[in-house]
Amino acid sequence: MIKVILVDDHEMVRLGLKSFLDLQEDVEVVGEAVNGEEGIRLALEKRPDVVVMDLVMPEMDGVEATLALLKEWEDVKILVLTSYLDNSKIYPVIKAGAKGYMLKTSSASEISHAIRKVARNELAIETEVDKKIKAHDSQPDLYEELTARERDILALLAKGYDNQTIADELFISLKTVKTHVSNILSKLEVADRTQAVVYAFQHHLVPQDDY
Repeated sequence: MIKVILVDDHEMVRLGLKSFLDLQEDVEVVGEAVNGEEGIRLALEKRPDVVVMDLVMPEMDGVEATLALLKEWEDVKILVLTSYLDNSKIYPVIKAGAKGYMLKTSSASEISHAIRKVARNELAIETEVDKKIKAHDSQPDLYEELTARERDILALLAKGYDNQTIADELFISLKTVKTHVSNILSKLEVADRTQAVVYAFQHHLVPQDDY
């Protein structure tokens, strides 16, 4: 039997999925959690074959929970099941080691098939998610174009520092900071410093929790 726990704050989602999975001869739902923190505790207690993880939940969301659980139990097999199809959510969990990423618009049979694949330690990526991953991987790595000094300045921009504060922090002139900021915007192909900071967070170039 493939032992599964469901981590989702919507009771109806859990109920619908559990009802379908209970009909499968090879799948058993052994627990349910309503947020990421509870999901971590339950996973470490039950040691299921697959953790089905929602991403947007109260208290601790699925992105944080996935990262934290993989640190506690590196062999855990996580299948993300969410309504969200944006890079800011896809990449942290896939990069961390989640084995699957499916959308709630997928059919119940597709989700159960994904659970079986993840249990076998195979990747189970929904088609639309796979397209976004491939499109992202084909894009040039603009961050690599930045010099070490420009990366330092981008990190300070992410902290909300103005040019003068950055100059004081790095012991360089205000004019030099302005030149670096201009170069950063040009290399990242963005229009202003706000978009540069958004780019940095979206591509996980600076740890958002630190700011």
